[in-house]
Amino acid sequence: MRYRILGDDIQLVEIQLAPGETVQSETGAMAYMDADVHMETTTGGGLLKGLKRMLAGESFFVTHFSNPTQRPLVVAFAAAFPGKIVALDLAQVGGAFLAQRSSFLVAGAQVDISIAFTRRFGAGLFGGEGFILQRFEGRGPVFFNAGGTIVERDLAAGEAIRVDTGCIVGFAPTVDYDIQFVKGFKNILFGGEGLFLATLRGPGKVYLQSLPLARLADRILAVARHRRGAGETRGMAGFGGELFKDLISGS
Repeated sequence: MRYRILGDDIQLVEIQLAPGETVQSETGAMAYMDADVHMETTTGGGLLKGLKRMLAGESFFVTHFSNPTQRPLVVAFAAAFPGKIVALDLAQVGGAFLAQRSSFLVAGAQVDISIAFTRRFGAGLFGGEGFILQRFEGRGPVFFNAGGTIVERDLAAGEAIRVDTGCIVGFAPTVDYDIQFVKGFKNILFGGEGLFLATLRGPGKVYLQSLPLARLADRILAVARHRRGAGETRGMAGFGGELFKDLISGS
């Protein structure tokens, strides 16, 4: 599959469909396409498949885009929030990959999308994403939404990193995933990092993000509550400008 990722902080991926080629995407992700591209929205394999996607934080339906012509056609998909698009060839990670909920953007038609449960109770209970992860299996590329800057790590056997739970995009099934308490009384009370951190232990590939969508949303809501609490009244345009300045300044 030929593709190119366009943009810097708010990206989209433009895919060139060969004759007869099909891709599948989260509903509402398409930005533009050639007029002859055929679009069909389905449950992607029946009622059970749709319900599994809902449990994994995606929509009940999936949309297929196919090329019924004898010439290449283009279809593009936009990221859902500011950040980057991660392009991953499943062959590079042994044919399977686990990702956090709501990260899926688009994949080849030969990729099976299902759910996977975290293997440890602590990881499911305190991992920030619940017990359920998305599992992608098969052949071909998969594209994920990720916030902020992307960090790609290839962990050696036994090598471990500790990560804010929301900063995980996804990891290979060979990576061990667990949640541990933050050590130190002062760290817990004043560290601002929450009570838990994720431990990822290799071997395997890991993708991390610097600005999870939930963190961005929390920051916007906090500023909005601060403005309302101050009793300020202004038009929507004025409020938006002040909100943007507050986000930039960190006030």
